[in-house]
Amino acid sequence: MSEVRGRPIGELLTPREVRRLLAERGLAPRKAAGQNFVVDPNTVRRIVDAAGLRADDVVLEIGPGLGSLTLGLAGAVRRVVAVEIDAGLVGALAEVLDGREDVTVVHADALRVRLGDLVDGGPVRLVANLPYNVATPLVMHALEDPAVHDLFVMVQREVGERWAAAPGDPLYAGVSCKLGTVARAQVALAVPRAVFHPVPNVDSVMVRIVRRDDAPRGPERERRFRLIEAAFRQRRKTLRNNLRALAEVTVLERAAGRADIDLTARAERLSPADVARLDAALADAGVVI
Repeated sequence: MSEVRGRPIGELLTPREVRRLLAERGLAPRKAAGQNFVVDPNTVRRIVDAAGLRADDVVLEIGPGLGSLTLGLAGAVRRVVAVEIDAGLVGALAEVLDGREDVTVVHADALRVRLGDLVDGGPVRLVANLPYNVATPLVMHALEDPAVHDLFVMVQREVGERWAAAPGDPLYAGVSCKLGTVARAQVALAVPRAVFHPVPNVDSVMVRIVRRDDAPRGPERERRFRLIEAAFRQRRKTLRNNLRALAEVTVLERAAGRADIDLTARAERLSPADVARLDAALADAGVVI
């Protein structure tokens, strides 16, 4: 019997076990898929502690990999649903999680499923070391689903800091404004590169993301996002120049005046609240975005 089968609750994977699991199954972390596995038990404990979980929570984990974080989460909450796209890793997870009835592994692409359906409609908290190459689409996808209450996710440091950036910050960009439209993001925990296998060439952070009560949904959200994309299309240009493709200048100026927006400013000064006012004014003027 493998040494990782039937592991006691609270016992986490060690670096040696991670390397053995990969070697025995002929697996290797795929850089193109953004796979970097946490191999430090103390880091897993720090993440679980910082997540602020309750014993009766249901947690959704995207990209569990070999189950390092999954084991830590399972010891802290009522149920974990782990969604893994890689078939080889799904097989390894079956070994690592053998005998655990509080963890369900779903072999699926998280971007192509309704996350709420995996947890019977929620509510669910999402805690994950996200595949770095699709982190932003995954977060946006999760925030579309009303079953997802909040998120505590690991991403590259620059990505996390950009998500949490405020208007005027050097890192503030269209994605900052989009995320700020539907949620509040805060960098909560630094994660050094040395705790991963393989060791990446960047540091990471845990980001806490909480959905806004007034977040737009459906077509309203998509329209708002298209307005943000237009505003940020060329960062060095003014809002007037970037938004001219949406409406005649006179219509744009009239709507901006109603929304108290300075069209001579650049998008980096545009807050989610500014976008909401401008969107409403443009909609009142009959502008299709």
